[in-house]
Amino acid sequence: MKALAFYAKRDLRYEDVPDPVIEKDDDVIVKVKTVGICGSDIARYRNLGPYVPGNVWGHEFAGEVASVGAGVTSLKPGDRVVGCPNMVCHECAACRSGHPSRCEKLNTIGAYVPGAFAEYIKLPAKNLIRMVDGMSYEEGALTEPATVAIHGLYQSNIQMGHSVAVVGCGNIGLMCIAWSKAFGAKTVYALDLDDAQLELARKFGADVTINTADVDFHDEIRKHCDGVDLAIESAGNAFTAARVLGLPRKGGQVIYMGIPYADVPVPRFYFEKIMRNELNIVGSWCTISAPYPGKEWENAVDYIGHHKVKVTDMITHQVKLSEGPAIFEAIMENPRNFGKVLLYPELDRQ
Repeated sequence: MKALAFYAKRDLRYEDVPDPVIEKDDDVIVKVKTVGICGSDIARYRNLGPYVPGNVWGHEFAGEVASVGAGVTSLKPGDRVVGCPNMVCHECAACRSGHPSRCEKLNTIGAYVPGAFAEYIKLPAKNLIRMVDGMSYEEGALTEPATVAIHGLYQSNIQMGHSVAVVGCGNIGLMCIAWSKAFGAKTVYALDLDDAQLELARKFGADVTINTADVDFHDEIRKHCDGVDLAIESAGNAFTAARVLGLPRKGGQVIYMGIPYADVPVPRFYFEKIMRNELNIVGSWCTISAPYPGKEWENAVDYIGHHKVKVTDMITHQVKLSEGPAIFEAIMENPRNFGKVLLYPELDRQ
């Protein structure tokens, strides 16, 4: 089959790789219909390179079941599914205590096992969730980034009527805005440097947008309120990772979802907010909970599939899988021209 294999920084190749085969009773092979490029893919492509050179990459996908192992009774060929990409051992203390996102052997497809930038992918049956009737494959591919936001919000103290500030309006930030509303937030503030992204944030439910290019986070938010109940850092930026601490009210909360690929220097003014305001600081990792893969996935499929939360406005490009190497390079040159990019393996067969 054809796939995108990742060999080194900025070295992604469209090539032939072995077809996946059923080896275990719980194996399921899925024909990939569409697969998204994640912000973490872009950062790894630019900065870090692959975990295993030559491994098939990608983890945000939806598809159709092609074949199942002898022990699989929950799925059958032809079922339309989304895939949870997180692989856990189900045996360590974290897994057994109901916290699979803290698994000692946590892995993700595309890291050490083949991923979804391919015509077919193999996963255990428990990693696949059946799509609701009428749900598009595009909505299916956006389920995984939705679960990132949902998992983070489940770590928070958000309640109906709360105020939320989302720092960084990339794809995960947009998901945080939409799902904060679904969780009952009354007012959502969106903070970003890009006016176009802030306009998109309004489509996802932001009530107030703030361009942070030349303003102080702490002072600006207090033109609107005394501080928010919950501040979410979704930019993955060292600068914003420090300044998000100036957004909550006394006794408020900060959830870190973005991944800064640099050290995070924290000015004293912002660091002291942790103590003086008695902030609750929480890190969020992964997309899963117990019972595996968790209510994040059940609710994401339900809300997206029944159009209770609309997510497809972030899609800006839909291209053949074979165009993957070129599209990654284009993103390197002009990242602001790209929102969510979806790749379609079947388009190369037409």
